[in-house]
Amino acid sequence: MQQTRAYWRKLDNAAKLFSATSSKKDTRVFRFYCVLKEEVDQERLQEALDKTLVTYPVFLSVMRKGLFWHYLEKSGLRPVVREEYREPCSNLYVRDKKDLLFEVTYYGRRINFEVFHALTDGTGATEFLRELVKNYLYLTHRGDGLADQPLLDGDVTIQDQENDSFSKYYSEVKKKKEKKPRAYQLKKPRKETGRLQVNEAVLSVKDVLARSRELGVSMTVFLTTVFLMAIHKEMTKQQEKHPVVLMVPVNLRKFFASDSMLNFFNWIEPGYHFGEGGGSFEEVLQHVKEYFEKELTTERVAKHMNELITLEMHPILRLAPLELKNLGIRAGARLAERDVTAIFSNMSAVKMPKDYEVYIERFGVYTSTPKIELCMCSFGDKLSLGFTSRFDTLNIQRNFYRILKEQGIEAEKVEPEFPEPDVPSELEMKVFRFFSFFCLVAAVVFVALDFNYHPSVRWTLFTAAGIGSMWLALAIGFVKRYNLMKNAMWQLIIVTVGCILWDAFTGWHGWSVDFVLPIVCMVILFSMFIITKVQKNTAREYMIYFVMAGGYGVILPLILLLTNVVKFKIICTICVGVCFLFLAALVIFKGKEFREEMHKKFHV
Repeated sequence: MQQTRAYWRKLDNAAKLFSATSSKKDTRVFRFYCVLKEEVDQERLQEALDKTLVTYPVFLSVMRKGLFWHYLEKSGLRPVVREEYREPCSNLYVRDKKDLLFEVTYYGRRINFEVFHALTDGTGATEFLRELVKNYLYLTHRGDGLADQPLLDGDVTIQDQENDSFSKYYSEVKKKKEKKPRAYQLKKPRKETGRLQVNEAVLSVKDVLARSRELGVSMTVFLTTVFLMAIHKEMTKQQEKHPVVLMVPVNLRKFFASDSMLNFFNWIEPGYHFGEGGGSFEEVLQHVKEYFEKELTTERVAKHMNELITLEMHPILRLAPLELKNLGIRAGARLAERDVTAIFSNMSAVKMPKDYEVYIERFGVYTSTPKIELCMCSFGDKLSLGFTSRFDTLNIQRNFYRILKEQGIEAEKVEPEFPEPDVPSELEMKVFRFFSFFCLVAAVVFVALDFNYHPSVRWTLFTAAGIGSMWLALAIGFVKRYNLMKNAMWQLIIVTVGCILWDAFTGWHGWSVDFVLPIVCMVILFSMFIITKVQKNTAREYMIYFVMAGGYGVILPLILLLTNVVKFKIICTICVGVCFLFLAALVIFKGKEFREEMHKKFHV
C-alpha cells in the first residue's frame, strides 16, 4: 500500500525545547552506534541507509522557521555515508542552513548514527539503527544464506511514525508550583579546547542484574544509586547543603501505546540530600527505590507530561513571536538546569534477530551535554556505558567504576577509537574577525580626529558612521550566508532603514524615500527572482521571502506616499504597483503553495 508523508508537521513538545536551546556548546545531538565483528564497507552501508529510509522516511526532514514556532518540512535531500571525520555529537542543526538533522558515518568496525534530538528520541534512534544494521548485514551476508527479516510491524504506517503522541494523550491539568531546592552543580575545570570528553566501559548484564536482584531493586535503580554516590565522593561538607539530583528520561511508550518515531519521553529527578541523610549506599538505594516506585506510575507520569504541555498551550505563549518565545524557553531551560546535577539515560536492551547476532559485537550510546551525562544500553550480555562531559576530570567516572567493583562488578574499559577530527577551516571566521577589527580601528581613528580638530563639516564622524553601516550590512550577510533569500531580505531592511536614518541625521533631503527605498525594494525583489531560478527553488521554498519583500515594497512606500513624505512620487508609485502585482501573481498562479506557506509560517 502506497503511503504518503505530510509535507510539513509541527514540532512535538520536546522538540520545541531542543530547537530553541541548541547551540555549538550544547548541540542536542546524540550518537547511537553499533560495533560489528568485521570492517564496515562504505558502499554497502550507503545502500543499507537508502533502504532504511524507505522504511523510515520521516527522517528526511529539515528544520524551518515560522513566525510563532519552528516546524519540520519534508526534504528531497539525501544523506551520504562517509568515514567519521569530526568530533562526536557535533552540530547538525545550523540555523538558516537547510540540512538533514541526522548523519551516518563509520570508522573501522563501527557504524555511527548521530541525530538532532528535535527529530527523534532514544527509542526512535534505536529503531532506525536496528533497521540500518540489519539491512547492512543482510546486504553483506545474503550470499551466506542470511534472510531479510522485517523488524517493523507491517501494520505501522508512516502516519503512525509521524504521530505526535504528546498531543494525542494530552489532557488539561492545573499545574501546581513546587519549589525545588537548588541541586549541587559540578564546578570542575572545563577542557581548554571545549572538546567533548567520552569515557566508555562495558559491564556484564548478568552480573549487574544479579547484584540488583540481590538488593531487591531494578538495574536502573541500582546504577542510579551508584551514580549519585560517585558524584557525592567529589563533594565537600559545605556543598552537601545542596542535594545531588539526576535527570532520568522515561520512555512514555511504556505507559501509552504509540508507534511514533518522534520524541515521546518525559523524565523523573531522583536525588539524595547527603547533608540531611546518613549517606550510606543502602540508605541511598532505599530512597531511590521508593522514589522510582512513587513516580513511575501511569498517573504520575501523565500528570507531569500534561503539566509540560499545558505550558506550551498557554495562549499568551503560543501567540508570542518565535524569537521572543525562544528567549523565554532558553531562560526557562537555564533555570531548570539548576535543579539537576547530572543526567542518566537508559536506552534499554537492543534486540536483533538471532541469525544476525553472530555478526555484532555490541551497541553503544552517548550524547553531547553541557553537564556530565551517563548513557547506557545493552546487547546480549554486554551493557555499554557512555560518560560524556566537557570537564577536564575523570574523577566521577573513576568513582563510579570503583563503587561497582565494591559491589562485585568488574568494568572493562573501552579505549576510544576515533580518527583525528577533520576540523572545518576557520579561515572565513578569521577573515571576518580581522575585517571587524580593522573597521573598528578606522572608526576610532576618525572619531579621534573629530575630537581633536573639530572640522566645520563633520566629515570624520560621517566617515566613521559610514564604516559602521558598511560593517553592519556585511556582518548580516556573513551571518545569513547559508540562506541567500533570507540574506537578501535582511539587506533590504538594513539598506533602506539605514539610508532613511542617514537622510534624517544629515538634514533630511528626501533622497532616501524618493529614490533609494523604491529602487532597492524592486532590485531586491528582482534579485530574489534570479536566486530562485539559479538555485531551482520550489514555490514552497521561495514563497515566504517573496511575500515579505513584496509586502515591504507595498506597505512602507504606500504609507510614505499617503502621508506626503515622498516628494518625487513617480518611482515610489511604480514600486508599489510592481510589488503589488508580484504579490497578486503569487496568489493567482501559486495559490495552493501560498495558502500552505502562510499556514505553516503562522501556525500557533
